[in-house]
Amino acid sequence: MQLNFEHKTAGHCENGVVRNLLKYYEVDLSEPMILGLGSGLFFSHMPFYKMHGMPITSFRPLPGAIFSSVTRRLRVKIKRYKFSNPDKAMAKLDEILFREIPVGLLVGVYNLPYFPKEYRFHFNAHNICVIGKEGDEYIVSDPVVIQKCRLSSADLKTVRYAQGTYPPRGRMYHISSIKRLRPVDEQMVRKAILKTCNRMLHIPLPMFGVKGIAYLATRMRNWVAMYGERGAALNLAQVIRMLEEIGTGGAGFRFMYAAFLQEAGEFLGKPALRDLSLELTAIGDLWRDFSYHAARFFKKREGEVASYDQVADKLMKISQREKEVFTRLEKIMKSE
Repeated sequence: MQLNFEHKTAGHCENGVVRNLLKYYEVDLSEPMILGLGSGLFFSHMPFYKMHGMPITSFRPLPGAIFSSVTRRLRVKIKRYKFSNPDKAMAKLDEILFREIPVGLLVGVYNLPYFPKEYRFHFNAHNICVIGKEGDEYIVSDPVVIQKCRLSSADLKTVRYAQGTYPPRGRMYHISSIKRLRPVDEQMVRKAILKTCNRMLHIPLPMFGVKGIAYLATRMRNWVAMYGERGAALNLAQVIRMLEEIGTGGAGFRFMYAAFLQEAGEFLGKPALRDLSLELTAIGDLWRDFSYHAARFFKKREGEVASYDQVADKLMKISQREKEVFTRLEKIMKSE
């Protein structure tokens, strides 16, 4: 059996799964609107939380937070599960699937057979949606892949129980009811934007939001003294991977949130959001510029960046620009 589920690609896996799940229930929202309503743009640098032995840098909140925020605002009821027993996890998936309910899963990327080998890495917070089963094969809608895919039961069990940082442990989720669905309105959009502004500007700890970008820059200046030349290089490579490869949103979330601000500006009748949209797009370009020059520095290529201080200077500029944008955005949203 296969559900009549529209497979549509997306810029990010969780945004795409959430959008496609909602579309199955005839709730049609753009991917930027999903990101915006989910307050999905963020920044954190956490030296105490490791991936592959190095600190995690993330450009979004925890996996699942976008889905939870969007469905809560829309008053869509959801159910979540995790299982210590893989066989029970697979049995529950089948039970829900054969009730004609598409199911979102959190999986590890490394053992996904339909991913090209060069794109496989140990990352355990990838979202896919199971939309059918024929024999021993599951039909999967993965929003970062152009076509629907198929996974054997054994392969699906493997990726659902991948090991390492943040193991998925059979986590799955689905929409259980839309009876109390609330259409998107001005108050909903305003609250979602203010939550993003609060996270970016007002978390008192130094690792988060715009302060977190400056915090990473400050630590980066001391990496050689802290870790030695090799350790500093590996830490820089980790930041670049989290920005460009691993599913934390990276610069792409800045571009997507800019698109959301443009859509929100029209929805709220606030033309000033268009200007902020353009500024946030420019900040996305700064993140890409940082990544490009940091990668050249890591590979010891000649260029304008020749030290960790110069790489860090780029981050400090981004921190200041994001602070300016979100301060202005917060002020606009609080004004009538």
